[in-house]
Order: sequence, then structure tokens, then C-alpha cells
Amino acid sequence: MAQRVWRLLLGGSVLVFLRVPVAIAQPVDLELTVTEQLLRRSLSGPFRGEGTVRDGTRPAYTITREELQQQGARTVREALRFLPGVNVDSTAGTEVNALSRLAIRGSNTSQVLVLLDGRPIDELGFGGFDLSEISTETIERIEVIPGGGSTLYGSGAIGGVVNILTTQPQTRTAAAELELGDVGFNRQTLTVGDRTDGFSYLFSYSRTQAQNNYFFTIPEANFSGFRQNNDVLYNNFRFQGTLATGRGTLKLNTLYLGKDQGVPGGVPVPNPVFGSGFFNSLTDRQRKYTDQVLTDLLWEQPLGEGNDSTLTARIYYDALNSRFEDRMTEITGLTLGDGVPTLRSRPNTPRQFDNTQRSLGGQLQHRWAFAPAQTLVYGVDYRRTQNRNVARNLVDGSARASYDAELSQGALFGQYLWDFLPGSTLQVGLRQEFASLSRGSQTVPAVGLKVGLGDTTLRANYTRNFRVPNVVNLFSVDPTNIGNPNLKPEVGDSYDVGLDQKLGDIGLLRFTYFVNDIADLIAFESIFPAVNGVSGTYTNLGRVRTTGFEVALNAEIAPNVRVGVNYTNTDPRITEDRNPNLVGRELRFAGADFLNLSLAYDNPSGWYSALWLRSVAGYPTNNTNTESLAGYTTLDFRFRLPLGDRLTLFGGVENLLDQRYQVFAGFPDGGRSWRLGVSGAF
Repeated sequence: MAQRVWRLLLGGSVLVFLRVPVAIAQPVDLELTVTEQLLRRSLSGPFRGEGTVRDGTRPAYTITREELQQQGARTVREALRFLPGVNVDSTAGTEVNALSRLAIRGSNTSQVLVLLDGRPIDELGFGGFDLSEISTETIERIEVIPGGGSTLYGSGAIGGVVNILTTQPQTRTAAAELELGDVGFNRQTLTVGDRTDGFSYLFSYSRTQAQNNYFFTIPEANFSGFRQNNDVLYNNFRFQGTLATGRGTLKLNTLYLGKDQGVPGGVPVPNPVFGSGFFNSLTDRQRKYTDQVLTDLLWEQPLGEGNDSTLTARIYYDALNSRFEDRMTEITGLTLGDGVPTLRSRPNTPRQFDNTQRSLGGQLQHRWAFAPAQTLVYGVDYRRTQNRNVARNLVDGSARASYDAELSQGALFGQYLWDFLPGSTLQVGLRQEFASLSRGSQTVPAVGLKVGLGDTTLRANYTRNFRVPNVVNLFSVDPTNIGNPNLKPEVGDSYDVGLDQKLGDIGLLRFTYFVNDIADLIAFESIFPAVNGVSGTYTNLGRVRTTGFEVALNAEIAPNVRVGVNYTNTDPRITEDRNPNLVGRELRFAGADFLNLSLAYDNPSGWYSALWLRSVAGYPTNNTNTESLAGYTTLDFRFRLPLGDRLTLFGGVENLLDQRYQVFAGFPDGGRSWRLGVSGAF
């Protein structure tokens, strides 16, 4: 059945491309050239306010709502797959619910700051934010800003910033989608909204379900079978209300994210002994539940008579909850018997881990164009978080808090922009961070320069970045990973130079060479033999220097036919470590180079068809570089066909050639999959 469906979809793609000559023959009145469309894309992250890609000195990459729909992205993680500069491929799987990772310029997930409409939502207990939690029906665009962002946004932005912008209520809206696919996938969304007499609202709901019980093999373990305990159920809600009072605007935005998923584990891989996959086990009774509420209230007020001065005030409250249940009474894994890896079962005590974070924060800023071509943005940020992690024994009911701590962070910041010549900008910023930790205060400068030379724009940037240790690093009471309250923040210096080259009216070429130097890296340190029962802790161990480049080309090669190519090269090298044998080695998981290629037909009538190729190079999975994962290449097909004025048929095939690979030793990809859906606006 599945083969017949994807063959039908592929056949449909041929019909779509066969229609291209007819559509091309139709006259199209473009208000902007392709090059101008690319340069005028909205961008707010580098400015803490509205701007465009053209305005910034920093390289930045965006994906719009229309592109999200065309690519069939269901979550933020999937939305970022084809952007340059950021690697979000999960090491847990390729399913819609697979835990995301974020790797930008040699950084890890905890070192990339995630923003929702310009304010932080990262979890400070263990660090990072799982981008597979946020579904795309609420998103207007997503921005990726490599090279750090601590001057404007504070801790956590060593590698870069991901800014998720949600949709705004515009006019009366009623829309729905239904999408089906293989391995039990189904998704339904509903969006309604209206605008009357200065008040507007938007409500959306999304439900996503999948079994993800595909067939796979792990040749290194001589294993084949169907993926078990890999199901997921999403229920996401969002409400926004906007009230206009005079020239001011008051906005309330609330997002609820609920997810219930199985945790299937990985296949034990016997070789190498004690390698990355050696300690895996398949788990049919482990589950993870997340329940998250993100709420903020925003006030925007123009000052004076014109539009050159705007005061913005925001208060936000987040409740992040996750629960991991391990109800396994017996686990099968590898042990060494007479020096030979052998599968054996061992008893396991069922346990539950509850992780909560409560965040209360505020932002106050003034954006002032105080002179022609000169703008100043300055303000105050504050955030207080309460983090708690509790481990429960499900047999005797006992409970123990692994950590229970509160962190406070505040800052003064400012950024000055001067467009000293047409197409040329100087950008200077400074942030003074204050924190409740003894070593949490930081002074963070940034400077950027952009010079326009006709169709060529040259740019150069420097920024200082930092990351405060996670709560578990500081305050864990678990003797296997005891916290270290004397940890220093990680600090980084990021440099980049590059150019933007207009290709006449048909496209844009962007090139960036970067260096990202991260010091005082926080790492786990084993203690053997144990001291007073403590067998591990955290310490500032070393330094990593990452060099590389990002290149992106977007062009229209024929009417309505566009090509996109981007390549990211990343070489993260350990330059300092307590183990001298690691110096000069590549930092594990951080250095995967990748190539994205797209060929798309998209006409003003709504016909869309595209092929998307993604090729990821192999990379080491340990810092000694003795183990690595092989690279892989996948090819996806997507289409959208309008059925009249209000209905659209859409679908596609992912991993069209059924390329099988492992995302981590013993953890498989999902293989080829298909989806087909219909959307309607009423």
C-alpha cells in the first residue's frame, strides 16, 4: 500500500512539472526583482525591532510562513533543516517528534539561544529548548543568526540565536488542514481569527499523532525489526489578542505545548567495546510527557508625534514541565563475558523524573531614530527562574530532589546603528549582565561594519558571548554528577567576514568565513575511585576553536523556477584540555559539514513543486575521534496544487530514494515516508 501511495505522489510530481510551460507563458507582474525580494525579507533578531536582511551587518537566514507550508515542515526542527549555518538533525531519530539538537559554528544545543517573539524560552535546568515541541501552524517566520547574540539577548547565545516569530491577527480568518501519512501519521489544524474596532484575536489548535513503527536494520548488531514504543501525540494551542488604544498596542500571546511520546531506546552495538552504542538498550516501557505554557504581555507605544521613537514593555511567564517515566523492570543490554560482548538481562527499578521550570521576566526598551540614518536601541532585561528536578522510585514511592534552585539575571544593554553611507552601516553594542551567581556578571561588547560597493556588500563582525552554567551543573546533589557552584561561565569570541553579491535581478550570493573561540567549556568529569561517595562532577575543562564558512545562493533561473544551494563547513578543534591527547582533535558531534540543494517551480496561481536534497558528511562521536558516524544523502519531493480559490492539495515523499542510515550508533532513521493533505480557507 505504501509503495503504491508514494508512486502515485511521484507520478503527480511529473504532472505538475508538465504544466510548467503553460504557467510560464502567463504574464507575471512582479513588483520586486528576485534580488530585492531576498534583501527585503523581514528580520528583527539583530535589531530588537523590525528591519530587513539588507539592514544588518550580521549574516542571518530566514524561512517564511509560505516556505514552511511549501516544505511541509511540521515543527521548528523540521523547518530549519534546509537553512545554512545550523544543523538540527536529531541524534534520536528522524520522526516528527525526534528530540532536536542545535549546532551552530561548533556549539551545542545549550550554547544556542532560542527566542519566541524576541524573548528567551530556553530551559535552564539542563539547557536548550526542544524545537520539535513547537508546531508550525503558529509561525510567521523563523530567523537564524549565527555567531552569537549575547550583546542583545544575554546568556546562552555563544553559537547563535534562533528567533521564532508567531503569526499576528490581520483580518477575519478561518482555516483548517487535514494531513495523513504512513506509519500511522495524521495531523489536524484549525485556525480562527477576526479584527473589529481596534481589537483582533487569533486562535489555533493542532493535533498530531503517529505510530512511527517502521522497519529498520542495524547491521553492526546483526539486528532487524520494527521500531516499537515510538508513538507520539501532540496537542498544541495558541491564542493571541491585540488591542489598539490610540497609537499604542497591547498584545497578549499564549502558547500551550503538550506532547506524549514513547522513548524506544537504541539497539546495543557490540563493537567497539564500550563505544558510543555499547550501552544502548531497547525500551518498550519508557515514556516522556511535556506540558508547557508560554505567555507574554506586550505594550508598544510610539512617543512624540512621529514614528521615530517607540517604547516597548513586556512581561512574560513560562511554566515548563516534563516527566520521564521508566517502567521497565528488566533491561537487556551488553556486558563483557570472558572478554566477549554478550546480551544479558538485568533487573531495573522503575523510576520517574519530574523536571519543572517557572520563569518570570520582563523587557523594557526604547528604540529612537534620533538623527537621520542614526538609531539607538537601549533598555533593561530581567529574568528569574525556579528549577526543580525530582527523582521518584515507583516501587516504594520514595522521592529525592536532584536539584532545586533559583537563578536571577538582569542586564542593561544598548546598540547604536549609523548608516554613514547608502548601503553602509556601523553597528556598535554593549551589554552589562548581572546575575545571582558569584561569577555570573559579564560585560559583552559587539561591533559590526557593512560597506556597500555597488552590487557587492562587504561585512565584518565581532561579538563577545557567554553562557551561565546550567542548574544541574551548579546545584545537582546526585553523587554520580554532583554540582559545582564554583563553575565559571563559558565565554566565546566570534568573528566573521563576508560578502553579499547581487546577481543582477535574478538572485543573491552570500559568503561568510567565521572563527568562533569558546573558552572555559563546562564538561562532566569522572571521579575514580569515588571520594566520599561522589563519582562525578562538572568542571571548566578546555577550549575549542571553530573555523569554517557558510555559502548560500538563491536565484531564479527561469520564470517561476528557482534554485537554492547552501553549504556549511565547520571545523571545531579542541585547543586546550586536561587530557593532552585530545588537543587538536575534532569536537564530537559539532563538525558535520552539510549541503542543501533545492529546485522549485512556484507560480503566482499557487502551483508548487520541488525537489530538496540534503547531504550530511560524517563526523566523530567521541573526542578521541576513534568513532564516527557515516554521512548520508536524502532527497525529498513536495508539491502544492490549488483546488479552486479556497482548497489546496499538498503532500510529498521524504527520503525518496529510501537511504537508510543511523543518526547515532544503534539509532535508525525512519526511511522513506509519504504524506498527503488538504487545506482550506473559509
